[in-house]
Formats: sequence, C-alpha cells, structure tokens
Amino acid sequence: MKATTREVITSGHAPKPIGPYSVAIRSGGLVFSSGQIGLDPKTGELVSGGIEAETRQALTNLGHVLEAADSSLTRVLKTTVFLLDMAEFSAMNSAYGSFFPHEPPARSTVAVVALPKGGRVEIDVIAAVLGESGA
Repeated sequence: MKATTREVITSGHAPKPIGPYSVAIRSGGLVFSSGQIGLDPKTGELVSGGIEAETRQALTNLGHVLEAADSSLTRVLKTTVFLLDMAEFSAMNSAYGSFFPHEPPARSTVAVVALPKGGRVEIDVIAAVLGESGA
C-alpha cells in the first residue's frame, strides 16, 4: 500500500492559528482546512460590519490558505459553515454566494453555541490541489 504524504500548510496572508492546530493539511491531492473566522490577518481581531463582513473575511482568509496549498476557492469541493445564529443565514448566504457564483461546492451549515473570539461565522473547506489528476 502506498503511503500518503501529509504536508502542513502555512500562509503569511491568513491569520495564524490561535490554538494547537495547522491552518491546513495537504494530502493525497486534497487540502483540508481548519475553520477560519472573520479575523483580519494584520490585527488578529474580528472585522467589523457583522455577519456579511465576517463571512467575506473568512472566505478571503481561506482563499489565501488554499493558494499556499496550490489550490484555490474554485477547487473547493465541500464547505462546512458554523453559524452563531441561524437568523443570520440569509445574510451569510448572500456574502458566501459571491465567492461561489458558479457550480458552488457541497455545503453543510450548522448552528453553534459559540465561536472563537466571539465570531459569528466559521468556515472550513476541503479542496482539490491544482494539477492533480482527476481533480
């Protein structure tokens, strides 16, 4: 059986982890990201502007992480969205949709009790690596 490589991904353009985890792992032609909240990578603080701004920042951060892993948002296969309040689903969905206007990835959205740093949304992704056969 062929051993699968495991590579830790870092990005100077996305927030550094706030705990003992990797921002993403690339393995077997796929990238598995940790969740991103709407942190400004320069300040380490949540962006202002509510759920839509936080969603846009989380996805922008994920885009930087994916680029560091030789992937991109256009290669995302699956996302999981964690929302603090399902009443904000429509506003989150509007901002989210602007990042995936054509053939969006599969997605799950769940409500949670709390998120790190008081965030309103957290998003993680699984994406294909560019240039991988079959991806």
